[in-house]
Amino acid sequence: MQAIALVALLVRDYDEAIAWYRGVLGFELVEDTPQGPGRRWVRVAPRGGRGATLLLARADTPEQVAAVGRQAGGRVGFFITTDDFDRDHAGMTARGVRFLEAPRDEAYGTVAVFEDLYGNKWDLLQQKP
Repeated sequence: MQAIALVALLVRDYDEAIAWYRGVLGFELVEDTPQGPGRRWVRVAPRGGRGATLLLARADTPEQVAAVGRQAGGRVGFFITTDDFDRDHAGMTARGVRFLEAPRDEAYGTVAVFEDLYGNKWDLLQQKP
């Protein structure tokens, strides 16, 4: 059996990313392990989540720095599923998440696109049964 365990997300700074994902999205800090001078192994995940965790990877090269906030080329590249869309949408909005659209119903569920602190696009999604 296989599963996707980690997804790397390029960030400008470890601490600002940790603060945003914890304070604004309500994620938990799963791990923050030093890896030598200026390097850390930092993982965050939604509280109670059962899926992959995000590996916050500080951008080091000019190519990586240019990709911060555009990892999916401007389209939605990350998805948070929820069992209560209204609760999570209201909570995220109250904590300052910038939604790019009003919630909408699609064949697959209720969804709204938001941006993280770098401009990466995410879906908040409650899937239909």
